[in-house]
Amino acid sequence: MSTVISLLLMADGWRANHIDEYRLSMNNILEHIGIMGILPVAIVEDENKAVPLAQTLSENGLPVIEVTLRTQTAVHVVERIVKFFPDMLVGAGTVLTVADAKSVIDAGARFIVSPGLSVKVVEYCIGKSIPIIPGVLTPTEIQQALEYGLEVVKFFPAEAIGGLSYLKAVAAPFKNLKFIPTGGIEQSTLLSYLQFPKVIACGGSWMVHPEMLKTGQFEKIASCTRQAVASVLGFELKHIGLYTRSTADAYKATAQLAKMIQYSVRETEDSLFSENYVEELQHISSDDFIALGTNFIERGAAHLAQKGIVVKPETKQFQNGQLVAVDLDLDINGFALRLIQV
Repeated sequence: MSTVISLLLMADGWRANHIDEYRLSMNNILEHIGIMGILPVAIVEDENKAVPLAQTLSENGLPVIEVTLRTQTAVHVVERIVKFFPDMLVGAGTVLTVADAKSVIDAGARFIVSPGLSVKVVEYCIGKSIPIIPGVLTPTEIQQALEYGLEVVKFFPAEAIGGLSYLKAVAAPFKNLKFIPTGGIEQSTLLSYLQFPKVIACGGSWMVHPEMLKTGQFEKIASCTRQAVASVLGFELKHIGLYTRSTADAYKATAQLAKMIQYSVRETEDSLFSENYVEELQHISSDDFIALGTNFIERGAAHLAQKGIVVKPETKQFQNGQLVAVDLDLDINGFALRLIQV
């Protein structure tokens, strides 16, 4: 932290441990946004649309929202969603002043997003232990955010300034900082941003376009939300896994399939594959399984947990420190269901 900023904080009665306490308070909020991968950004002019909008997003896989302060009704929209959907993660965006921040925090907003980095707003939110995600574009702004102990910032306006290529260039010197790109991102570009490791989520309004809200097209909002979630998760049935009693049996079964339908055989450290459709493993105590692939295994597991399908922690498999497979607590006609990273 720079000497000037340190002196300012001390003058305001701050203590050295305030930022550490603030980081602890932020972690759950930011992790939740990261698990969702998408932050719907909504401009809601009619506060009566607040509850059906929140219900539509939640029921279709996105129990999170950023309500922008671009309308006179925004604070009331935040209040309504918080009241009727207490489990939904509700934040406020386009927060320009301390007065804006105070009003939405009082209304129940659990995180704040701003288009730029306002020192006064950042200091106020940190003092209130409310996560603040300020907008940045330049290395100077990023360094200023780091001086305040911020670990996640908004990259805005993402597409207008050069998109993913610019983000990769400007993010390169800042090893531990994470980004939420927002501005011009669409369904077609969402996945490419999320595949960049320094991006935890993308903000977007295409799912909750103001015209859809104005005309009450909640079925269309639901469809766009489902499509966005599906694009992120990329669920796909990959192959079946068959356990055999011995290595010899595994080789025999694989050879039979290969001969019968002309599959090529591929061998890994633990398995034999007939093409990519059948995996033969030597193990006598495990159930046969269906492998369900996903683009992001943690996000996939969290999404399924919303539907009541949880993982079996003891079945987690790691590769180079990364989770690559885990069984779900679900049986489909005698087959276990295994979630795998693709």
